Amino acid sequence: MKSTRVCLAFIAMLFFHVTQAQQWVSLFDGKTLNDWKVGDNASTFSVDSGMIKVNGNTAHLFYEGNVNHHRFKNFEFKADVMTRPHSNSGIYFHTAFQQGGWPQVGYEVQVNNSHTDWRRTGSLYGIDDVKEVVAPDNVWFTEYIKVTGNHVVIKINDKTVVDYTQPTNVPPPDKKGPIDSSGTFALQGHDPGSTVYFKNIMVKALAD
Repeated sequence: MKSTRVCLAFIAMLFFHVTQAQQWVSLFDGKTLNDWKVGDNASTFSVDSGMIKVNGNTAHLFYEGNVNHHRFKNFEFKADVMTRPHSNSGIYFHTAFQQGGWPQVGYEVQVNNSHTDWRRTGSLYGIDDVKEVVAPDNVWFTEYIKVTGNHVVIKINDKTVVDYTQPTNVPPPDKKGPIDSSGTFALQGHDPGSTVYFKNIMVKALAD
């Protein structure tokens, strides 16, 4: 009888953890940059009216909080984004903190509706690029990323713009490691002429 109770308790605990792992969880409290870390040019990022405002010299803001120990392999991610005209930014996944420069680890999902770079919002940058403008400037849109193994799906306002499967054991030459890896998220500050806003930054960790 005792062993049965222990077994049932274990199953209940396992179910609880699995259920919790598959819930949407916020990564941004809407008030501070607590749980996020930036190296050089930290003033590029600020909090304004419940949003992360990105404007300034090149910098990257990395999630370093407790959710999943800031290490994600398979996940769903979404954020509400708004760009000002001629602005460029990005959302990195499977990346890791570095003090300055462009992230050397991980993959970038583009945020760019009217910048001179032809790779538009939703591109899996340099791998599966979107040429069409799928979201306007000055309007909030939702950018969604799902990664399972070596498969990446990117949606803008529920429209799939990228559905990419990386060939097995053939990572792109300018990236370190295959998509089937893990890491944290980062937001990009591209240049002083770009102003981009992020809010409702959410993640759902999926089973490995």
